[in-house]
Amino acid sequence: MAAPLFLLAPPRSYTSLINAMLGQHPQALGLPELNLFNVKKVKDLWRRVSDEIGDASNRRQGLLRAVAEIYAGEQTNATIEMAQHWAAARQEKSTGEVYQELVDKIDPLIPVEKSPAYTISTQRLIRIYETFPDARFIHLVRHPIPQSKSVMNLNDGIFALFVNAFEFTENRAIVEPQIAWHDININILNFLEMVPRDQQIRIKGEEIMGNPQKYLGRICRWLGIRDDDDAIEEMMHPERSVFACFGPVNALFGNDPNFLRGPTFRPHTPKLPKLDDPLPWRDDGQKLYPAVVNLAHEFGYP
Repeated sequence: MAAPLFLLAPPRSYTSLINAMLGQHPQALGLPELNLFNVKKVKDLWRRVSDEIGDASNRRQGLLRAVAEIYAGEQTNATIEMAQHWAAARQEKSTGEVYQELVDKIDPLIPVEKSPAYTISTQRLIRIYETFPDARFIHLVRHPIPQSKSVMNLNDGIFALFVNAFEFTENRAIVEPQIAWHDININILNFLEMVPRDQQIRIKGEEIMGNPQKYLGRICRWLGIRDDDDAIEEMMHPERSVFACFGPVNALFGNDPNFLRGPTFRPHTPKLPKLDDPLPWRDDGQKLYPAVVNLAHEFGYP
């Protein structure tokens, strides 16, 4: 059985695009956001919990789309209904058991997944490792300023609000996304300390954007799968994924809507600001916190 591959990163770190690219490899399958390890039992995905963002139904649409595609070969209103019955029949099972069932079903393909919500809790990450002790992990990093700016551009910074990323002054609380960038990456680093070194790799998202053939090939060799020109060419087309579009009306999402609207990859070299530049989402000239700068230096940002 192929060990799953998980991308670990804060949201807005190229995760949707890179997950789909890796999943287009002939020996892999890129999954939507399953969110299974957010909870202990399958039925808990249908319960409103305090630490979730937005519409509660959105967090299970990726699972329903995956089940529909894997078991029925298509995503339609009818197959999504089938997937709901599939999940209901497994409601008392642990999410690890159900994830294992999906992995067995698509074997020998390597499952590739990124659910950003996994990274807000080390306990969720530990659930992954307990279920799949042979799993591989890519720690995907992005420069803190453009990542934080992107977070603030998405629904007025709702993700930063979700994870309580606030800076408190004498007379107000300011939404500060760099706190989330720092804390989530620390969660990932703390978790990866328990994972063998040969089962993890760290890559800058900007490097893949600028030189995809080089870095996708590097990932393939690390995974021990094909790195020939044909395999890399398939990975250059994330838009060909069966999940790189909106689903039927009863399961529209399962991924970042911005990615679903435009999943085509366009190679480019992102322009990186200096770590001491003023922050574009602040009106008071604030710069990155020293702890954020130090962590960015550790990740290789000058």
